[in-house]
Amino acid sequence: MADAIEAPRRAKRSDTSRGLADARAASEAKLRHLAASRLVIEGVAPEIDGGRFAVKRMEGEALTVEADVFTDGHEVIAAAVLYGPADGSSETEILMDYVVNDRWRASFSFEKPGHHRFTILAWRDLMATWRDESRKKRDAGQDIALELSEARSLLRLSTQSGRGSKSDQKALAQLLAKLDKLADKGDKTAQYELLQTEDTKAIIAATDVRTHLTRYSVEVPVWVDREAAGFSAWYELMPRSQSGSVERHGTFDDVIARLPDIQEMGFDVLYFPPIHPIGKTNRKGKNNTLTPGPDDPGSPYAIGSSDGGHDALHPELGDFKDFARLISAARDHGLEIAIDFAIQCSPDHPWIRQHPEWFDWRPDGTIKFAENPPKKYEDIVNVHFYRDALPAMWFEWLRIVLFWVEKGVRIFRVDNPHTKPFPFWEWLIDEVRQVEPGAVFLAEAFTRPKPMKRLAKVGYNQSYSYFTWRNTKRELTEYMTELTQTECADYMRPNFFVNTPDINPRYLQTSGRPGFRIRAALAATLAGNYGVYSGFELCEYIPVQGKEEYLNSEKYEIRVFDWKAPGNIRDDLAFFNRLRRSEPGMKSFRNLVFYNFWNDNVLYYGKWSPDRSELLLFIVTLDPHNAQGGNLEVPLWEFGLPDDGTVRVENLVSGETFSWTGKIQYWGLDPAVQPYIVLRLSA
Repeated sequence: MADAIEAPRRAKRSDTSRGLADARAASEAKLRHLAASRLVIEGVAPEIDGGRFAVKRMEGEALTVEADVFTDGHEVIAAAVLYGPADGSSETEILMDYVVNDRWRASFSFEKPGHHRFTILAWRDLMATWRDESRKKRDAGQDIALELSEARSLLRLSTQSGRGSKSDQKALAQLLAKLDKLADKGDKTAQYELLQTEDTKAIIAATDVRTHLTRYSVEVPVWVDREAAGFSAWYELMPRSQSGSVERHGTFDDVIARLPDIQEMGFDVLYFPPIHPIGKTNRKGKNNTLTPGPDDPGSPYAIGSSDGGHDALHPELGDFKDFARLISAARDHGLEIAIDFAIQCSPDHPWIRQHPEWFDWRPDGTIKFAENPPKKYEDIVNVHFYRDALPAMWFEWLRIVLFWVEKGVRIFRVDNPHTKPFPFWEWLIDEVRQVEPGAVFLAEAFTRPKPMKRLAKVGYNQSYSYFTWRNTKRELTEYMTELTQTECADYMRPNFFVNTPDINPRYLQTSGRPGFRIRAALAATLAGNYGVYSGFELCEYIPVQGKEEYLNSEKYEIRVFDWKAPGNIRDDLAFFNRLRRSEPGMKSFRNLVFYNFWNDNVLYYGKWSPDRSELLLFIVTLDPHNAQGGNLEVPLWEFGLPDDGTVRVENLVSGETFSWTGKIQYWGLDPAVQPYIVLRLSA
């Protein structure tokens, strides 16, 4: 009976013991995991959504990484950035510098486009702690014999660390031998001095034991682009309007004939709206009417006809041999061709019959046309991306983009990407990059700020922006500060288009020629990427009454222009494009600084050269009608000069050189004569 009662009790105690042992083992595992990361690494920047999306940089562009790094106690710590290709094929380590308040920083760059990553390491630096404590004791006149013995012990541990090259370890062994000899002689001073030399510090840095080495938990992704993704000047034109006659549809050969003219203005990207076959069903006539004439060409955005779809050329432009000749000729003129990628179809597109499951149909069997109430686009139908369209249609769009890549196109301006699924873009752009890392996608998304930023996060290299509608000093300053100083600067690169075939800004409708010069100056100098739609250089402004649209728009008819008509601003565009190429400070978007000009009608800002030896200052009036001027603050402090210091000044518009002495100076601008000025300052 007793055994029958005691047996369950013993089993229960055994179960309890096993449970306690298991709990202790789990607790110990947790303890050891936590103890292994004794140092704290947090507040890492840049890091987009916890590493969900990539930080963006251009090849050779500096990436400055910061983090809060600290630990318990008073030991000296060290931190480093570890970076390299995302595939782990190689990695480079660079030590971080202490800034202030436990903040650390390091700058580096990637030289090759593609997927990269970085993370942060931190450790207790025992030799640096020794160096700090022994110095204090020595300076206080205390005996440091024991400290010198500790130093030699730490160095012996380093011989077992496995860190450093064979030559580093050899140098460490030689250092130890020297210290041991000096110790045998009792020469404490020589030992101490040897441990303080720069050579010794370098040996220690390469080989020392990294106590409590802690690695940041995130491998922060970085996407590195070729230069054209972050620094480009776009010129947009309608190929069909390049023939010189409204009676003849322009061709690719007509565009080739215009290349010297575009090169003369200094642009480096030549962008075409869609160049595909245009449907006839519900074709639009002049000024967007629903009653086209028999010869009206229709909107190029109504893509698709019996001649083909998105992988075909409009037959009146030419064939693929002509297109290849254009690509080559453009390259010879320093231009790269960009084309429009518009995910929409004419009702005549071959897919309507081939893949009806890719479209939305109404209950009465009719296809649903595109709408953006109150606007209607009767000549366009949209595809949908889910239901039976997934995944076949996704792969078809990928095939089309890669088709054009094969034809020599690496830059795509994407029409209305915010109306298509974000997962689609993230997938497609990454798939394209695996084939062509130099592909550039520009998001034409005039929509809410968060969708615009999400498109940039999922992979778009460039983004349209609100610049077109920012006209006052406050608007421009606030918007540029957001774009260059907040987190979005690390993933969103704006492209400041001054106008588009769809947008004839009200400012330009009323500003006259001075306003066009002002907007050109702002776009070309504030942003890394900017663009103009042809006709801007001619100050074309006539609107549809009450709308931000062009009257007699090229979207609906062939037009003819005198590209060097009197009153043009070609010289202004050429000046800024030369400036952008010749001045190193212009290649950076994030180096923008606003300075004080005591007049709200004048914008005053600067960009530093990478070595900070020279400062470009821009003074631009925002008033196209009246003369404006005022006192400005010369940033002498930026050169380390007092308020009465002197800087050399070169007027890059006139070529005049002079000096400024003193922080407060005056400048005036007459928009009818010269609405902007560019100055180069040096100490």
